[in-house]
Amino acid sequence: MAPGQNGPMQTPSDTMQMPVKADDQKFVKEAALGGMTEIEVGKLAQEKASSDAVKQFGKKLEQDHTKANDQLKQAAAQDGLTVPDSLDSKHRKTIDKLSKLSGEAFDKAFIKDAVKDHQKDIREFKNEAQNGTHPNIKNFASEAVPVLQEHLSMAKNLKQSNGASLTASASEQ
Repeated sequence: MAPGQNGPMQTPSDTMQMPVKADDQKFVKEAALGGMTEIEVGKLAQEKASSDAVKQFGKKLEQDHTKANDQLKQAAAQDGLTVPDSLDSKHRKTIDKLSKLSGEAFDKAFIKDAVKDHQKDIREFKNEAQNGTHPNIKNFASEAVPVLQEHLSMAKNLKQSNGASLTASASEQ
């Protein structure tokens, strides 16, 4: 037998399981920061976009992420987790970058960021919904996934149409 094999201190199967578990506090922080960023860029879109469809999408992001952040705060409080109340420098940089643009340049950058961010968010929210340990946060993440998927679909449609229109089903919701 090799040294350390099957010893009482070695539990490889336990340590192999650990990375699967989601870090709920980290998820709450990232979800809150991401949500606050979406609210701010949604407001920017309503001011700076050249396309009415992009402005509508910005308004939807602002409304949906405001609602989601309120739900996240409530779920986090129930699970004893803390939610940041202001943006960090990384997220502030995204807003600052977009705030310097306007018209079609804004539309393109905003849509590109929306697609990328929502793809990342969907992965993180699905992971939390499946692997989180705090029940209220898991439930929040699970309920948020369809909204994020709708946002991604809308952003992709805007990207394909160069910001000209949302699909009828997306703009009616």
